[in-house]
Amino acid sequence: MKALVLFSGGVDSTTCLALAVEKYGAENVIALSVYYGQKHVREIQSAEKIAEFYNVQLKTLDLTKIFADSNCSLLEQSDEEIPQESYAEQLTKTNGKPVSTYVPFRNGLFLASASSIALSNGCSVIYYGAHSDDSAGNAYPDCSDEFNRAMNEAVYIGSGKQLEIVAPFVNSTKKDVVKTGLELKVPYEMTWSCYEGNGKPCGVCGTCRDRIKAFEANGVKDPLMLTEGV
Repeated sequence: MKALVLFSGGVDSTTCLALAVEKYGAENVIALSVYYGQKHVREIQSAEKIAEFYNVQLKTLDLTKIFADSNCSLLEQSDEEIPQESYAEQLTKTNGKPVSTYVPFRNGLFLASASSIALSNGCSVIYYGAHSDDSAGNAYPDCSDEFNRAMNEAVYIGSGKQLEIVAPFVNSTKKDVVKTGLELKVPYEMTWSCYEGNGKPCGVCGTCRDRIKAFEANGVKDPLMLTEGV
């Protein structure tokens, strides 16, 4: 049995990769990293290093053109600044809509594309790192359990019942993700989460804040912050 892991090089997807390798063996795991026109390539660079660490095959996919009309603040063409606030603070200004760092239907496109690649490579399962903190308050609706169940059903039916989606943390918090990763000795010092692509994490964007809190909740300091001198 083979697995494909949607792999950004961040905390959540790297933990999923570790789970898949533990369950299926590195030789039966494919990591898929997607470039979608983001403002920096630090996460892709991290993905390459981590895939080498786990000795898994890494495939890449460029979906930049699909998001060319979006003004999401994560994307190269956007004139929007990346918010330096928590997701909860951002949601007070969105009138119920997703936050500005939500890339339109990104996980839907990623999972659909990954399904084709997975089937073509003999995989029967796709892992991805959605968790409840990201879906809270509708910040990232394509990380919700409801979305995951709908996509899983569509992929299962559309693949002739050959392929299913596994989101092991969809009903868990980022604290739980990190707890699992620490138990699996995930090399978190090699990961990248920050929405900025500078020499060190900014520490104040939504994903940096969530990451720092998740490590603190497990009684440790984020090793990336230690190695980057933050």
